[in-house]
Amino acid sequence: MKLNRRFLLSTWAAVACLGLPAAHAAEKWNMSAEQPDGNYITAVAKSFAEDVAKATKGELEIKVHSNSVLFKRAELKRAVQTGQVPVGDVLISVLGNEDPMYEVDAVPLLARDFDSAWKLWQASRPAIEQRLAKQGIKLLYSVPWPPQGIYTKMPVKAMADFKGLKFRAYNAATSRLVELMGASPTTVNSGDVPQAFGTGLIEAMITSPATGVDSQAWDFSKYYYDVQAFIPKNVTMVNARAFNRLSPAAQKAVLDAAAAAEKRGWDEARQQTSALTQTLAKNGMVVGKAPAAIETELEKIGATMADEWLKKAGSDGKAVLDKARR
Repeated sequence: MKLNRRFLLSTWAAVACLGLPAAHAAEKWNMSAEQPDGNYITAVAKSFAEDVAKATKGELEIKVHSNSVLFKRAELKRAVQTGQVPVGDVLISVLGNEDPMYEVDAVPLLARDFDSAWKLWQASRPAIEQRLAKQGIKLLYSVPWPPQGIYTKMPVKAMADFKGLKFRAYNAATSRLVELMGASPTTVNSGDVPQAFGTGLIEAMITSPATGVDSQAWDFSKYYYDVQAFIPKNVTMVNARAFNRLSPAAQKAVLDAAAAAEKRGWDEARQQTSALTQTLAKNGMVVGKAPAAIETELEKIGATMADEWLKKAGSDGKAVLDKARR
């Protein structure tokens, strides 16, 4: 994979040097996208790249590499920061161990619908932008996932039914959630979910209907509980030095395209959520709300995790939540 990555990057860079005199050569960027081509977040990234190329009349061209073929989730931020790739997207909450502000959208029950999630994003964005800027990264846009639900092989009626289950987690916040549910957290990347279920590495997971459809969850699980626990986001970021080297007109084009991508992404997430959930049902999964007993316990867990997050995030975190709740 490392060889392929170097080949892709070096080949694209070499192409950028051909054809036109250096003074007139187009700037060519690689973009590392986490999700496969069929995922709407990647589709938004490709539309963003198309908008940039059109607005700059070819002054800046962005080639989107999907499915994390350039950099895995854990590598992406560092890769953008160091200029290994100019631009990329990442699930922002995976950076929570670095700073709690990055994982505010993964605190359960804090924002369970898109209107609340948008308010939380508007409240937290300035703080996140400031943190990234200190590390040489410029934030461009966000795209939310559908609300997170629980997938299981067997039906559950109470929180005690999760006790001891090997439960997939994908960041620190979901690991903590799983612990509080009484299950055993196991970190598994989304692309490895089918195999992990098949080998018994995991027996349940909390994730979106988008990931459920991408991984064809009906092949390895039977029940989907639409608990709408929280709405995480992927965030697209660019190396600040690379951005600052662009002409003022190209910089404006990138920011305008980013604003359009954010609107497109949030609109698409709203529209896709229902259709993706229906796809799970059409493929034989039992889809429904969580039993009342589980919902009650989730509310308690959400309150516990919100308190824990506030202790870590301090006054900055309190300011964000106060603004989001207004």
